[in-house]
Amino acid sequence: MSTTQSRSQLTLAAIVDTALSMAASDGLESLTIGEVAKRLGLSKSGVFSRVGSREQLQALVLEEYDRRFVQDVLVPALREPRGLPRLNALMHRWLERARRVEVPQGCIYCAGAFEYDDRVGPVRELLLDGVRRWRAALKRTVMQAVDEGHLAADTDAEQLAFEMDALFTGAMRDARFLGDARALQRAAHTWQRLIADRMSSSPARGRRA
Repeated sequence: MSTTQSRSQLTLAAIVDTALSMAASDGLESLTIGEVAKRLGLSKSGVFSRVGSREQLQALVLEEYDRRFVQDVLVPALREPRGLPRLNALMHRWLERARRVEVPQGCIYCAGAFEYDDRVGPVRELLLDGVRRWRAALKRTVMQAVDEGHLAADTDAEQLAFEMDALFTGAMRDARFLGDARALQRAAHTWQRLIADRMSSSPARGRRA
């Protein structure tokens, strides 16, 4: 890679990072080429040449947010043994990321769901795809915990995935809107109760790691 290409990539990374911070605090609709350029001390044409349209900038932000989320939450959790250890790790990592990132800055998934609930277009579809993929990952991990005998056989995986998502969304509202410093701690306690209610009474089979 040439020096010019390297600088271009570094500038693109700075543009996306700045835009992501803006979207997290003020919403995806707050993004404009001009404001990003102003914050970085670049020309509008310099930003436009790297990201294209405002809609493309929004798409880059969603892709980067999703990448960071997966690296912070899903990838570490997948290193845990299949079943309840992995499911617990997902929730633990999710809440830990919220403490470091979403509570101070805002959650693009949570806020975006309300921001785009009555909109149409590519940005909404990208956001919807990210949320659906995460919900599917939760459901799949719950099913694995049932399969391993860690959770009761009659556990409704879709229902528990919904409750996990709802728990996180409620914690975010209380932490950011109500200013409850114990919101994430309350969420962790609620999670333990949800799991305790669904624990299998039979020994875990532990078929696969």
